[in-house]
Amino acid sequence: MRLGDYIDDFCTRCKRTTDHSIAAMVGDEVQKVTCRICHTEHKYRHNDSGKKELTKEEAFNKLLDNAKGQLEGSGATAPAKAKRTRK
Repeated sequence: MRLGDYIDDFCTRCKRTTDHSIAAMVGDEVQKVTCRICHTEHKYRHNDSGKKELTKEEAFNKLLDNAKGQLEGSGATAPAKAKRTRK
């Protein structure tokens, strides 16, 4: 690897894994990277967000539970069809 090469890392501003460019190295170790999306320079985190990544199933179930909670909390029912009248 060398300066300017692309590398994946967790962006502290975008809050997700994105493409980065290597901005600083000491020997063969990457020290700083620059996000190619938001152009923020930060310490290389070895693509570690500090949070556990969800599997596809866990992410889907979390989204489904969230949607169910919103529907139950709002008391929403299926919208009735409106009758159309002609003038």
